[in-house]
Amino acid sequence: MTDQDRKKILGEERRLLILEWLMDAQRPLSGSELSKKTNVSRQVIVQDISLLKARNEPIMATSQGYVYLKPLSKQPRYERVISCSHPPDKVRDELTLLVDHGVTIKDVKVEHPVYGDLTASIMVSNRYEIEQYLRKVTETNAAYLSQLTGGIHLHTIEADSVEKLHAACTALEHAGFLIK
Repeated sequence: MTDQDRKKILGEERRLLILEWLMDAQRPLSGSELSKKTNVSRQVIVQDISLLKARNEPIMATSQGYVYLKPLSKQPRYERVISCSHPPDKVRDELTLLVDHGVTIKDVKVEHPVYGDLTASIMVSNRYEIEQYLRKVTETNAAYLSQLTGGIHLHTIEADSVEKLHAACTALEHAGFLIK
């Protein structure tokens, strides 16, 4: 067996381990965390995740780390795309208002004049996840996508009832965040 063959086997074993860890995880796993567990660089993890995604494994990168999208439970989920506008200092208020109504914020989308629709996964469902998301934005000095569009953006939101979606949208409207 050549060194190249050994590397292929080691790489495949590592990817299978990563997949197993993601499937069993109850929370997102960061690239750094997976890197430490496998004793490879974070860049190797990024490549491994790309290879797994190319095999149609339902892995999503979120601001908290990688998530394996498990099959939906028997409980129905309802989605709605909403249009919002607010300055960057109101992100916490908007997200908190939504999760306090039992809603998951799946993503944020803006329309860029050159690149078209830009979508980023958020996947926050509670206040703790909001704090993690905001801390990551602050630590990396990242800009919110909505800053590219003067605060105008879309969210895909999800809940286990249409009533929760409606109540969240009503609250957003009263807070002045919802564009009708």
